[in-house]
Amino acid sequence: MKEIGAAIVGCGNISTVHAQALSELEGVQLCAVVDTDLERTQSLGREYGCEALGDIHQLTQRSDIQVVHLCTPHHLHVPMALMMLKSGKHVLTEKPMSHTLAEGRQLVEAASTSGLQLGVCFQNRYNESSIRIKKMTSTGELGRLVGMKAVLTWYREEAYYTQSPWRGQWATEGGGVLMNQAIHTLDLLQWFGGEIATVHGSVTTDALGHCIEVEDTAHARVRFANGATAIFYATNGYVENSPLELEIVFEKGRLIQRSHSLFLQKDGAETMLCGAPTYDGFTGRSYWGISHVHLIQHYYQCLKSGTPFPIDALEGLKALQLIHEIYESSDSALHDSKRSKRIRG
Repeated sequence: MKEIGAAIVGCGNISTVHAQALSELEGVQLCAVVDTDLERTQSLGREYGCEALGDIHQLTQRSDIQVVHLCTPHHLHVPMALMMLKSGKHVLTEKPMSHTLAEGRQLVEAASTSGLQLGVCFQNRYNESSIRIKKMTSTGELGRLVGMKAVLTWYREEAYYTQSPWRGQWATEGGGVLMNQAIHTLDLLQWFGGEIATVHGSVTTDALGHCIEVEDTAHARVRFANGATAIFYATNGYVENSPLELEIVFEKGRLIQRSHSLFLQKDGAETMLCGAPTYDGFTGRSYWGISHVHLIQHYYQCLKSGTPFPIDALEGLKALQLIHEIYESSDSALHDSKRSKRIRG
């Protein structure tokens, strides 16, 4: 089979995770990296032995590149994805697939009519613990799903925002902790729970109001069509990046994720189902998890076999819809004038 050529657009922190994953794939060649910051682009290009480009438009005429990875600021995802789809390129975009719900819907439509594969990086679905939870919610081996609890307590300092001014702004980031950090957790909750019936939530800016206009803290209560209830809390105002805490309650037992390990509590006993992953040779940060490589491997397997990648644009839109509903619930309850800056739709 002919080798697949790939390019990465955006050479920030997450781009190295994509580059490492691509370097380990057989039959895939990273041909180019692209960023307007030429020093950063050239550094990544040298590290992975590929071209360093300064303009994404250069990719549209490249017949040797079939797939483009978007690792750019949120507000650039949709216009860049539309450009690449129009030029006949498959697209794998970092989360969120768009920074507004309206643009997300536009991308769903464009992807569905393109005949190309658009994938969204919700890599935590590929964690061993997530796969086990999904299986148990699907098979019913522990009985009916009753409820879920998710707690994410991370830390972001002022420099995180000042070094990348697109962050912390409604117009460019599209939101705060919900859109940039906890979106993975919300995606897992809706993946496990299925169709959502009602959402009630609130967002506040408790720790970083001096440097951002978006929220740094959020909570929500989600009711699912199957009767299950989830509660959710996330903040960027803690003192460190703690592992995600999950609790999944069934009629006949419960699953608890703590310190990246998954435990089953049933009949008065607790059993470890899977331990924390190892990070040997991993490029990135441990609290991101290590499943980008598994997602990227699966994406290329789908391309090679001609099968649909499961986390497509329509699937990626679900977490955005949930976030939108939390914002709407919070706006309705509090009528906060600062949040009136948010791009709606």
